[in-house]
Amino acid sequence: MYEIMKQMPTLEEDTSRPVYVQLSDHIKREIMRGELAEDAKLPSIRKLAEMLGISSTPVEWAYQQLIAEGYVYSQPRRGFRVRALMDGYGAIQLPMDNKLHHRIMPEQPQYPDTDQSAIRPIKNMAYDFHMSRNDFSLFPYAKWQQYTNRIWREEADELLFYGDPQGESGLRCEIANYLGQFRGVRCSPEQIVVGAEQHLLMTLLVQTLLKLKLGSVHSIGVERPGYRLLPGTFRHYGYQVVPIPLDEEGLDLTALERAGVKLVGVSPSHQFPMGMTMPIARRLALLDWAEREQAYIIEDDYDGEFRYHGRPIPSMQGLREDSRVIYMGGFSQVLAPALCVHYMVLPMELMCSFREMYRDVLFEQSTSRFIQRTLEVFMREGELGKHIRKMRNLYKRKHDLLVQSIRRHFGEQAEISGQNAGFHLVLRITSSQTATTLVRAAADKGVQVSSTEYLWGEAGSPKDSKKEFIIGFAGMDVAKIDMGIEALAKAWDCSRSY
Repeated sequence: MYEIMKQMPTLEEDTSRPVYVQLSDHIKREIMRGELAEDAKLPSIRKLAEMLGISSTPVEWAYQQLIAEGYVYSQPRRGFRVRALMDGYGAIQLPMDNKLHHRIMPEQPQYPDTDQSAIRPIKNMAYDFHMSRNDFSLFPYAKWQQYTNRIWREEADELLFYGDPQGESGLRCEIANYLGQFRGVRCSPEQIVVGAEQHLLMTLLVQTLLKLKLGSVHSIGVERPGYRLLPGTFRHYGYQVVPIPLDEEGLDLTALERAGVKLVGVSPSHQFPMGMTMPIARRLALLDWAEREQAYIIEDDYDGEFRYHGRPIPSMQGLREDSRVIYMGGFSQVLAPALCVHYMVLPMELMCSFREMYRDVLFEQSTSRFIQRTLEVFMREGELGKHIRKMRNLYKRKHDLLVQSIRRHFGEQAEISGQNAGFHLVLRITSSQTATTLVRAAADKGVQVSSTEYLWGEAGSPKDSKKEFIIGFAGMDVAKIDMGIEALAKAWDCSRSY
């Protein structure tokens, strides 16, 4: 004889929760409360359907769900029975009614027009001078779709399987050609590793370097201020991070010599965030240091393609054959971040360590093969070069307009650094107010800017009256740039005269 549930479920039809889910959840609660004892027999599918006045299909689905989750078992001629559960199952939480339930999140500070569940909330600002936002108005949608359709039609079955963990060979060939033409990088496809994002590639790099004997203590020199991803990644793998100060030409080589490190990260084409370009003499001296110390240089060239006055400056990696430079780049700024295609170029001497690391880890390809093959064709057909030239002209127009607007609305009260390249420049003002207060005052007027303070590391930025802010221009509408800078000047006038 089957055991009747203590309380028959109330099933709601005007809800997004299917009937079988409501029924299976109800039976789970009965089991966990002890209302249905171990090995108790449940009504047959047909009988329970009759009792509830529903078809047998949702009852069958509910029973199958209960079996799959381990609450119920079924045996021939014994029917459906309650499975024995381990001690402590009563602490399991299930919905206590037939409405959709959402996980209760810890209370968070509320900001208008933001998604509070996101790690990086999106703030809807009238004037968003985000430091690395792109302009997609000239994105070659038609060409990209054409190549996407071709690749999907011709290669779909093959591309659904795993690819080369180092990246598709055809794309690596195109990247090698592209880097030689646009950035002066000397490399073969064998030296290129493709990954979905910079942190992943840096993780593979640090695991490769850990196999080498680079001094008794693993340490890395980093620019101060500088991009936090590099020191953050290496620190989590046990590296000692040594901040190296900057001067007007970039990384201070005297301080680097004193640091005693065998690894250093730099962004010579357009230092982030200060924006200076490392001159050729400093680059050659840094290459000399690497040879002399048997050290390695990580060259971050994230927006090296975009220089608006004069020719793009070639990479440091290509200044000498077989240089001890690990080159990092990607297509987030060149095309779009959502494609998730980044790459690093390893010195040939590191390839054995890289392959040894791969055999230890056996990681798989992180960037979609489908995207890689589409990008490969896009590059081979010459579309990437055309797109870069168009975007360089567009970003130059925005860059020049931004510089003019700052000079018009701030006059002598502000300094500009880092112009003529990249996606941002640095605006420096003198103020007794904190950078946080100034950022908040700007936001109150609908202007999004970022302070450089968080890029100085644990020691913080210099304690003086000069405050520095990163002003991105690439993603701003041309028509809004001047209005945004005017609003920014007024916001800071209102908060505190400088």
